[in-house]
Amino acid sequence: MPMNITEIQALPLKEKFRIMQTLWADLNDSIDSIPVSESEKELLDRRLARLKSGEAKILDWDDVKGQIGKGC
Repeated sequence: MPMNITEIQALPLKEKFRIMQTLWADLNDSIDSIPVSESEKELLDRRLARLKSGEAKILDWDDVKGQIGKGC
């Protein structure tokens, strides 16, 4: 029988991580089967074009985290 949210929240942290890793692996194995809508494709194409043109840039997550809350 599946667990409900309350039961999951009551689990020890290690067990939550084990469940999360299992879910992540399962999702990762099936990611290619998730349909992408035309509007999502268009959005991704626009973002890729902005990157290629230099209009946008990819930021390093560690740099971004370091700037959060600094008013920059």
